[in-house]
Amino acid sequence: MEQVIIGVDPHKLSATIEVVDGRETVLASGRFGTDKAGHAAMRKHVASWSERVWAVEGSSGAGRPLAQRLLAEGEHVVDVPAKLSARARLFDTGHNRKTDAHDAHAVAVVAVRTRNLRVLCYDDELEALRMIVDRRTELARQRVQTVNRLQRLLAELTPGKAKKDITALQAKAILSSVRPRDLAGKTRRRLAVEQLADLFAIDKKIKASTKELKAFVLAHGSRLMDLPGVGPVVAARILADVSDVARFADRNRFASWTGTAPLDASSGEQIRHRLSRAGNRKINHMLHIAAATQIRLDTEGRAYYRRKRAAGKTHLEAMRCLKRRISDAVYRQLLADARRAALSNARASSQADPGGHCGATHQSSAVDLPPHIDTSDQPLPGPANPTLQPAKPPRKTTAKRRLNRAS
Repeated sequence: MEQVIIGVDPHKLSATIEVVDGRETVLASGRFGTDKAGHAAMRKHVASWSERVWAVEGSSGAGRPLAQRLLAEGEHVVDVPAKLSARARLFDTGHNRKTDAHDAHAVAVVAVRTRNLRVLCYDDELEALRMIVDRRTELARQRVQTVNRLQRLLAELTPGKAKKDITALQAKAILSSVRPRDLAGKTRRRLAVEQLADLFAIDKKIKASTKELKAFVLAHGSRLMDLPGVGPVVAARILADVSDVARFADRNRFASWTGTAPLDASSGEQIRHRLSRAGNRKINHMLHIAAATQIRLDTEGRAYYRRKRAAGKTHLEAMRCLKRRISDAVYRQLLADARRAALSNARASSQADPGGHCGATHQSSAVDLPPHIDTSDQPLPGPANPTLQPAKPPRKTTAKRRLNRAS
């Protein structure tokens, strides 16, 4: 049976699909709910095509729940970036009208015409890791809001004594020394005590979440935390979002995905590059945290940063250079972890079945999987030339040359 593509335009409460073949002929379409009954009806609607590929738009955003649901059921799912589907809709007929049906058609067309779309895989541990990382990020934002409210109340209770970057214990000491007599002052102090209690509770949750993330990263066998400036939170976010490092052909495409590869903005004789706003902004923020940490500590990153500043670069330019350097280091470490995991799996399989074929399979190693590069992962401006020169043949010694001439 010929393979069909099922383009999906996902939403929170509904999913619109369109089934097309390799010639972009529409075979079926429909709109289904995302509840249990709607999902079952959608699966039944396409059950007649055994060779099917689900193309989900934005599988890292609004389409993530549906994509993970399909992967858990054993379906073959690819990710279609929203930028590609928007381009396909723009050049299609219909004056770029944006409806759910047109979006599903554009997603299906992109999946038919594009051969290197990222193939999604289901990993229960990484999915749990992603949820814990997101939860800790929400707690960190909540802590900032709580601290800001507490700072405002303390500034009103103790005028002229506001402290920057206050901790929970410092705020507790300040509140213990304040005893207002008026009603407004008492109310203000009571609200500050409530904010302080919330701050203590949030700090406790953040500490427990960070401990859990560290255990996850170590259990995964990753050594990202060996890199300077990379802690449990940064390592967990990288592992959760990267998932399969084999989908990046080289460090340049990984840097493009992290947003640390500068964009070429040269014109004529003027050669210059500008900041890239593309890529995964969450990972870019994690690399920024690692760079800021390296600058504060006595690391090679700080020495590299100072060399760039001495060369005439501004602070932001030097930070971008350091972030690209850290991106390359993270990519190398991810590859090393994948190779080590592949070797460990190969040894385990050889010990379990000595008579079988020794070696890693496509399922046992991330590095064995064929790379599937997203359109936003193209190298900028191009792949780097190899730094290792080919080995030269050994030169003949002087004695051998004289012997050859005499003969």
